[in-house]
Amino acid sequence: MNNDKSRRTFLKKVGLGGLATVTSGVAGAVVPGEKNTVYDRQEKKEAPGTPRAFNSPYRDEYLNRVAFPIGGLGAGMFCLEGSGAVSHMSISNRPEIFFEPNVFAALAIKGSQPLAKVLEGPVPEWKIFGQRGTGNGAGGTSYGLPRFSSASFIARFPFGTVQLKDSEMPVDVAINGWSPFIPGDEDNSGLPVGALEYQFVNRSSKTIEAVFSYNAKNFVARGEKAGIRKLENGFILTQEPGKDKPFTKTDFAIYTTENEHPIVDYCWFRGGWFDPVTMIWNTIEAGKVSNTPPVEGDAPGASLFVPFTLAPGGRKTIRIMMAWYVPESDLRIQDKGPDGKENCHSAECCITPLESGLEDYPKFTGDKYKPWYASKFKDVQAVAGYWKQQYDALKHKSTLFKEAFYSSTLPAEVLEAVAANLTILKSPTVLRQYDGRMWAWEGCGDESGCCHGTCTHVWNYAQAICHLFPRLEIGLRNTEFCEDQSAQGHQTFRANMPISPVKHDFHAAADGQLGGIMKVYREWRISGNPTWLRKIYPLVKRSLDFCIATWDPMGKGVLEEPHHNTYDIEFWGPDPMCTTFYLGALQSIIAMGQFLNEDVSAYSSLLKKGKAFLETRLFNGEFFFQQIQWEGLKAQNPAQAQSFGGNYSKEAIEILKREGPKYQYGKGCLSDGVLGSWIATVCGLEDPVDKSKITSHLLSVHKYNLKATLKGHVNPQRPAYALGNEGGLLLCTWPKGGKLSLPFVYSNEVWTGIEYQVAAHLMLMGEVEKGLDIVRACRRRYDGRVRNPFNEYECGHWYARAMSSYGLLQALTGLRYDAVEKKLYVDSKIGDFTCFIATATGFGTVSYKNKKASVRAVHGSIDVRGIAITG
Repeated sequence: MNNDKSRRTFLKKVGLGGLATVTSGVAGAVVPGEKNTVYDRQEKKEAPGTPRAFNSPYRDEYLNRVAFPIGGLGAGMFCLEGSGAVSHMSISNRPEIFFEPNVFAALAIKGSQPLAKVLEGPVPEWKIFGQRGTGNGAGGTSYGLPRFSSASFIARFPFGTVQLKDSEMPVDVAINGWSPFIPGDEDNSGLPVGALEYQFVNRSSKTIEAVFSYNAKNFVARGEKAGIRKLENGFILTQEPGKDKPFTKTDFAIYTTENEHPIVDYCWFRGGWFDPVTMIWNTIEAGKVSNTPPVEGDAPGASLFVPFTLAPGGRKTIRIMMAWYVPESDLRIQDKGPDGKENCHSAECCITPLESGLEDYPKFTGDKYKPWYASKFKDVQAVAGYWKQQYDALKHKSTLFKEAFYSSTLPAEVLEAVAANLTILKSPTVLRQYDGRMWAWEGCGDESGCCHGTCTHVWNYAQAICHLFPRLEIGLRNTEFCEDQSAQGHQTFRANMPISPVKHDFHAAADGQLGGIMKVYREWRISGNPTWLRKIYPLVKRSLDFCIATWDPMGKGVLEEPHHNTYDIEFWGPDPMCTTFYLGALQSIIAMGQFLNEDVSAYSSLLKKGKAFLETRLFNGEFFFQQIQWEGLKAQNPAQAQSFGGNYSKEAIEILKREGPKYQYGKGCLSDGVLGSWIATVCGLEDPVDKSKITSHLLSVHKYNLKATLKGHVNPQRPAYALGNEGGLLLCTWPKGGKLSLPFVYSNEVWTGIEYQVAAHLMLMGEVEKGLDIVRACRRRYDGRVRNPFNEYECGHWYARAMSSYGLLQALTGLRYDAVEKKLYVDSKIGDFTCFIATATGFGTVSYKNKKASVRAVHGSIDVRGIAITG
């Protein structure tokens, strides 16, 4: 498929047609009335009942749940909904998923009969009843104010654009929401800021006089000492710490540019019941403005007004900038040992800030979480000033990323899946503490993080940060091998917050710890930093030696002793999922050791034995399986072993006697059963297992585990990830029999992070169509009707595992830049292509045509001194 005709034939065959190539507007937004290739091509509505085309606008029923995160990496967010509303306001160093503040923009058209509407589309029906507060009429919302009759939404991450139309209004409106996202620039990509650009086009034949307003209840007020302060061209909603209650200091600035000459009302009408909103709407509806000065204390809300005139066909954009500052937090998760010194923290082993690439940050000594931006900005005025000053430059750089990413010719569902999950980096899942180091949850609960500590076995799957923000990824490795690792090499899989030495009183996670060793190799190849490798190698060796002594004490090359893993249980006996991690880790230590002239012969011997064991004794001719073993081990009886599964009841003892320990998979076909092989490959290592057997396993997963419908499927676990007539990839099936009474606890579920991982691995093996089958099934569940397309959840919202989707880029193209060799690797599975690439020094695109590749850096530089093309 090395010509355009063959490529078009292939795309038509897999059902992509003309949607495989996507471009986007230069300014980072879709402007009504202005030529825009993407939007104009996709503006035509599909016939009723036709599924939404991937990467196309969301409208009608597909607009129902759209909520697009805007904010900073490790700094909090709010969401721009498909209707144009603001929700999910999560700026206080924690998620607040159901926090929909009463803020709204409005437009009043002056005339003999003034007309005013909120700049939003219809309220989604699911909000009207059944949500918090709706049993009392949804008081305190703006739902009852007139709004535009239709809306649509298109995502071009980090930009999201709402189109509003209404036959009564003489203008068409677009709302372009965004916040900076610049690969390699974690600070500017992590600013506590966002923007909404309101763009108006006068489609009438008459000049119109209008008043735009942005209106906000003081939604940060949570007790005493709340107020609204003056800010140039805007206002600051503020909450000072209280005397009697530990209210967190919170400032939220809303402002526009000085050329708009805004008129600001710093204090809405003060009164009871619904008086404040009633009175401000009276002002808006009349096409008037209000300029009440600031008051002490009890201002219920504020507004800024921008009067303007628009000639027929005229256009105008009004920029609303937002910035917040919450420098304190009550978040503290400390799990220290008896003396707090169980870890290896000598000068010889600790990674310094300089070696981490974070030398510009101050040392952190606090006992509670403080966000990174508090070390760079003294207050919200400083943040707002920087955002205003750098706005155009940051938008330009973010647009460079957007255009490079969306210039890709990869399948539309792949681009949609990758971009949708980049929003995880703007969600409250990700935090950055005062010294610049990243720390994260697995996902977000409704009001707090879910499953703390950048959990190693979950974050194994995520492939985005290592390429987009490699300094942050190196920081994660430093935390794992320093603060989280004991002098003996035991590694906890959950880091403290603030980051500090941890207690070592639970199992290490085999997949997490061994995956970290492969990722050290990956970070070295991405960064090209031999100094860091030399510093961390002894800690990596200590970690691997611990793994061998703990799980492979007989030196068989497989994990035999019970080993904890991402399914929150221990596998007893050799299994391919964790053993492929083991083989990949052995490969990594061999490659790094050879570079450093270390003796790695013992590791080479284990690798050879493990490969033979896996391929001959754990493969049934179709797929890999687990050999359950619980007798003859060094481990104690499973009924007395430490586990999340609780004590063995009398009934469970009977199962133990018949089947072995609870929560295994035995003869089952596990979807991520060769996960370590995939991670080894995407890290730049050779596949440690026979590729034909790996391919056979993956084809079996596609055959047995991918369901077009789950109607009739039994899931007593957590069914809402996929159920009923929806399709999805089950975690495990038992096509050859042998299903256990109590298999591992999530076996009947569907997880998007594993769906993308399996899809990417299939593509790496050349099975592109089958990989796309899985991607499509996943994204059709997240099409906006039932679930938010920008919130793939698992154990919480914006779940980190879903960033396995970034691996789809490498899977289809084989693109990998090695900074040690200064070499670009290409192994296309789709013929000619153009694809986005990010490296430690810059980002851009790679174009591959007629078996030749060219690199175009659009930001920074990419030093390519050789290109290796295979396939």
